[in-house]
Amino acid sequence: MSKTIQLVGFKVGRDFFGVPITSVKEIIRMPEITPVPDTVDFVEGVINLRGRIVPVIDMRKRLGLPLDESLKEDQRKMSRVLILELGGKIVGLIVDAASEILKLSEEAVEPPPELVSSIGAEYVTGVGKLSDKLIVLLDLTRLLSIEDMKKVEVMHKRLATGEDSLSGKAKGALEEGAGRQTP
Repeated sequence: MSKTIQLVGFKVGRDFFGVPITSVKEIIRMPEITPVPDTVDFVEGVINLRGRIVPVIDMRKRLGLPLDESLKEDQRKMSRVLILELGGKIVGLIVDAASEILKLSEEAVEPPPELVSSIGAEYVTGVGKLSDKLIVLLDLTRLLSIEDMKKVEVMHKRLATGEDSLSGKAKGALEEGAGRQTP
């Protein structure tokens, strides 16, 4: 009998991705994000998740996909933030939509095609076939390089110690979010 892989599926643009369920702590609706100056371009900012400051990464930017400026408000409401634990750090990923838990047999997963390997070899671990969908399997620890994670960690420390030069409005938004529960 083949082993079953459990994934959380999500959509970015037209593409469907999957990450191991063990990495995902929760999925939340799109909260207000506070921008942070001098961060890597794909870090959208930070959120206050029940009193914890969490850096948030825009997967469209990270994957090099064009930003869809015509996203309607309804579409933006469909966006979700996957709260993940990567290397002991909590990080949020903005995705266009999140789906249910997916179960794939190991036989349904193939290595990435050669063309994909040249583009995203460092973080695409395979392609899974589920009914009529192809799911790109990502290794999130490789998607965010060690240097990227260090930059995010430095930003997180600056915020935690109050060293960052956030505007009064941004600080207020973060502090206000501490009292709110995220749905």
